[in-house]
Amino acid sequence: MISMPISIEGAREHNLKSVDLEIGDGITVVTGVSGSGKSSLVFDTLYHESRRRYLEAFGRPSATGSLVPAAVDRIMGLGPAVLVGQNVLNRNPNSTVAS
Repeated sequence: MISMPISIEGAREHNLKSVDLEIGDGITVVTGVSGSGKSSLVFDTLYHESRRRYLEAFGRPSATGSLVPAAVDRIMGLGPAVLVGQNVLNRNPNSTVAS
C-alpha cells in the first residue's frame, strides 16, 4: 500500500498562526500545553477539511453548503476521516477513547 504524508501549509484556524507541518505514516499524537492549538489543528483544520472534501465528492450540496474550506494555504494527502469522540456521560477518570 502506498501512502502519502499529510502536508499542511499556512494553517490559520483560531489561534494557529500560519502553521506548516507534515504528518507521516503511522499513528500520530498531537501534544502541547493548553491553548497551543491542538484542537484547532486536529478538529477545526484536518477533520473539518477532510469531512468537507468527503461530502463534496458525493455531491451533497445541502451538506457542504455550510462547510467553508479550512483556513489554510494548502493541504495535501488528506483522505476521508472518522471522528471518534470521548463519552462525556461517563465520569470514570480511567475511561479513555481507546476503552
